[in-house]
Amino acid sequence: MELNTELLTAPPLDAATVVMLRDGPGGLQVLLMRRHQASNVLGGVHVFPGGKLDPQDEQPIWQQRLSQDSATLHRRLNEPELDNERAAGLFVAAMREAYEECRVLLGCDPRDTAEARHVLQALRSGHVWHEAFHSRNLLLCTEPLVPWCRWITPRQASVTNKRFDTRFFVTQVPDDQLAEHDNHEATEALWIQPRQALQRYWDREIELAPPQIMSLVHLSRHSDANSVLTEAQNRCPPVIEPEPFDQDGVRTICYPGDPRHSVRQPAFPGPSRLMFKNKRFEPALGLAALLD
Repeated sequence: MELNTELLTAPPLDAATVVMLRDGPGGLQVLLMRRHQASNVLGGVHVFPGGKLDPQDEQPIWQQRLSQDSATLHRRLNEPELDNERAAGLFVAAMREAYEECRVLLGCDPRDTAEARHVLQALRSGHVWHEAFHSRNLLLCTEPLVPWCRWITPRQASVTNKRFDTRFFVTQVPDDQLAEHDNHEATEALWIQPRQALQRYWDREIELAPPQIMSLVHLSRHSDANSVLTEAQNRCPPVIEPEPFDQDGVRTICYPGDPRHSVRQPAFPGPSRLMFKNKRFEPALGLAALLD
């Protein structure tokens, strides 16, 4: 991983990420996708599925096709400065990206398997995601998507040359859904326990960016999917604005709760800062800080 030294002046792009959960034989598992090595954003890095808000996600038609109205979705995101239509569009973006990135179909009523099959048939016959749902005149179920946190890339970005305002959602993936990579944007779909992912990162078997590292640290404190969803449903999603600085020639990123961060209340458990050493970001106390 190369360190970015460019100061970014453009405003962050709205984006949605889905942290997909399931319960495996050893406990909680999450889905990571390995981005294609040729990607200009985090190439070769394992990330959660997600992407930028598309203008079509905000089209008025979707305001009438969601199981919760836009005002309710706005309240769930807990962003007073955000308009209702943009809030609803972010939920749509999360569902769309889940299918486009890893072929997991979210939004269908889990009790109506026949409709899910029809939507999948439309998608596999060449329809784009918006068309497939529009053609069936279906309500998109937004309840299973639970806002988890919000990450805003600082102007002094460390691992990318773009800024994003990304809303992270958590959801439990239905048992009959199989994640697949497309060999275009992603080259691997990996279900893994959070602690195992952190161990593999430490052993240099996979690459992770700081938001994924800190998210996995948080998720590793949970034993199953229901535990994650319960936490998310009983708190407001924290806003995480990393504050990077260089000290003794080492790039350091601090997070809410760190003595140097402007926000004193921690946003998640685990270390409050990461340092760029050995061509990757690590906590000062090493692997133990990630797993304790």
